[in-house]
Amino acid sequence: MLQVKDLEVRAGARLLLSPVSFQVIAGDRVGLVGRNGAGKTTLTRILAGEGQPAGGDVTRSGQLGYLPQDPRSGDPEQIARDRILGARGLDLVIRRLRRAEEDMALTDGAERDKAMAAYTRAEDALQVAGGYGAEAEAARIAANLGLPDRVLSQPLKTLSGGQRRRIELARILFSDADTLLLDEPTNHLDADSIVWLRSYLQNFSGGLIIISHDTELLDAVVNKVFHLDANRAEIDVYAMNWKRYLQQRDTDEKRRKREFANAEKKATQLMAQADKMRAKATKAVAAQNMAKRAEKLMAGLEGERQADQVAKIRFPEPAPCGKTPLRGDGLSKAYGSLEVFTAVDLAIDKGSKVVILGLNGAGKTTMLRILAGIEEPDTGERLLGHGARLGYYAQEHETLDVNRSVLDNMVSASPNLNDTEVRKVLGSFLFSGDDVTKPAKVLSGGEKTRLALAMLVVSAANVLLLDEPTNNLDPASRAEVLNAIRTYAGAVILVTHDPGAVEALEPDRVLVLPDGVEDLWSDEYQELVDLA
Repeated sequence: MLQVKDLEVRAGARLLLSPVSFQVIAGDRVGLVGRNGAGKTTLTRILAGEGQPAGGDVTRSGQLGYLPQDPRSGDPEQIARDRILGARGLDLVIRRLRRAEEDMALTDGAERDKAMAAYTRAEDALQVAGGYGAEAEAARIAANLGLPDRVLSQPLKTLSGGQRRRIELARILFSDADTLLLDEPTNHLDADSIVWLRSYLQNFSGGLIIISHDTELLDAVVNKVFHLDANRAEIDVYAMNWKRYLQQRDTDEKRRKREFANAEKKATQLMAQADKMRAKATKAVAAQNMAKRAEKLMAGLEGERQADQVAKIRFPEPAPCGKTPLRGDGLSKAYGSLEVFTAVDLAIDKGSKVVILGLNGAGKTTMLRILAGIEEPDTGERLLGHGARLGYYAQEHETLDVNRSVLDNMVSASPNLNDTEVRKVLGSFLFSGDDVTKPAKVLSGGEKTRLALAMLVVSAANVLLLDEPTNNLDPASRAEVLNAIRTYAGAVILVTHDPGAVEALEPDRVLVLPDGVEDLWSDEYQELVDLA
């Protein structure tokens, strides 16, 4: 259970949340919503104990499982299966069992007796942790999240960002936590995995707080909604499901507008009458009292809710380039004995629109990293044509230097702009005042997305490499990104699970991995987007 008392949240000097109190108990499935930058991720980190509030207290009882937007936990050398099993300490127990089995086979006499005793203790510990059935349970959860056995056998360092995130989600769901805090849990999941996760969370008996822009997930799962209003730095609590919440919000907004309009009309009439009475000295006091009545009428009445600000996103005017600014010839990549893709050829012509499709783990992100020059292929080469200028948007925000400020990241991406021009661009992406001095590592997923997109805008790139550019965005910001994709005149290579992003791109070609098949785009491929 979570008990929150007088919690105040700030980002530097900016107030994100006025002191608020609430609790989350078993059976509460809370949807935490609000625009990007409102403080949802910051609040969730504080609830999880990974951040400090400006004031107030959080009391946690029972085990808590927290999925951040950008999980970086775990030893890179650790096997993925052990990372999941470690949520209950099973990785160490199973390791002890295997070691005792080996010792029993290789020793005799007193040493063998010692090994048998160690095996018995390890087996007892295994039973306490759920027995051999727990290992099978972990495998089932992983499989339902699109993690086959071959992936579970790999070290974490060999996995894509999407696979690492799904390993962390599987670990948390396997942990038997009493309370779950999930920040955008459907990122990098295919359609089947999202359906399974919906069902899992619907039947979860503990407490749940979920941040998601997947409205179907919210509709299926939540029975309470906490709306974090960025304009008022307050939480509006709705003890109802998602559909009723949307209806109630609409009703509240209409009532608020009506009450405000009526009060404003009466106050205007009173002020007009007071102005007339002020002309007569004998009625000056009455005029003053009437003006005070008008001010009191408006005081404390909540006006129409301010519209949430949305970053205005337009991708850059592409710099001139030759006919084929980017090529990949015979590209291959493997991690150890695991072959990802082999001998892939790709030619990106000026202004062409290409979608890369493939199941999770097929190498889509790896292909983009190779084309961006961030990762080297095992065989083949990346070739840049005349005038090629690449802009890479990474799903894990690797293009950001998390130890540098927002402003410093932008300056590095736009050396030809002066400080005023850089700040103007940042302002259009909703970074102003003290926000520009924050280190990138403290930004929410949505804020990191906005910063990475802002860096693309000033790049003058003529080839954009976009890896899941609509992840972590609220609906209004997502619409801006889709429009930017739709209107961009340069070449685009897109990796996405978002069918809307593909529709906005209107691709002319598709590259299917891991086979490396290049084909003309057809509507048949559209059906594969959310499965890829």
